[in-house]
Amino acid sequence: MTMPALFVGHGNPINAIQDNEFSRAWSDLGKSLPRPKGIVCVSAHWETDGTCVTAMENPATIHDFSGFPAALENMRYPAPGSPELADRVMAVAHSTRIRPDQSWGLDHGAWSVLCRMYPQADIPVVQLSLDTGAPPDFHYKLGRELGELRKEDVLLLGSGNMVHNLRVMAWQDEGFDWAVESDRAMAERISAADHQPLVHYEKLPHARQAIPTEEHYLPLLYVLGAAGEGESVTFFNDRVTLGSVSMRGIRVG
Repeated sequence: MTMPALFVGHGNPINAIQDNEFSRAWSDLGKSLPRPKGIVCVSAHWETDGTCVTAMENPATIHDFSGFPAALENMRYPAPGSPELADRVMAVAHSTRIRPDQSWGLDHGAWSVLCRMYPQADIPVVQLSLDTGAPPDFHYKLGRELGELRKEDVLLLGSGNMVHNLRVMAWQDEGFDWAVESDRAMAERISAADHQPLVHYEKLPHARQAIPTEEHYLPLLYVLGAAGEGESVTFFNDRVTLGSVSMRGIRVG
């Protein structure tokens, strides 16, 4: 069996504690997926010089935000780490050297989603950083290499947002026309397994507005890279909210 791979649009951290359409979809995912032996999460919220993977036994819950309710600020997700899984991540990566890290933990890109998918926090999780100096095709290729872990019952989880522009975000439930068009154009290419326009995303409709910075987009490329030829692709939470944030999630396999 090959474990599915997921890209999750994580959006507002408050989704971790709110019962809403997005968090319910994440809960349903956790119930419907085969139970993984471990999880490798690529989050938008850990950027480094080079690529790192958490390699500690007990990763901390990182609250990399402020101004939210105490219930969120005080939340902990005590999933175990896995030095053994970190070793496997480093072993299957042939295109770059991945360094073991003992200082990070699980940021909200990881735990705000995982606490809904696996509330018992009993599955080992390692987090992979984004190399800020690497081009998009580097991340896509590394995703292909990490896809080997899917054959070992490891869930590859990318956490970000395909459309993510907080500079123009609005407190509304629907998306701006340009954001909806951008999200739809990306989804069409994902459905067609036409990945190169997504790797070289600058020519996608409204790309400059939709992806003003890369960190929330790049986790998607890991999941697309990990997709096998002819694998099924389905969507969940497929809509844009807050004007300029796509919550679309993708399941490969």
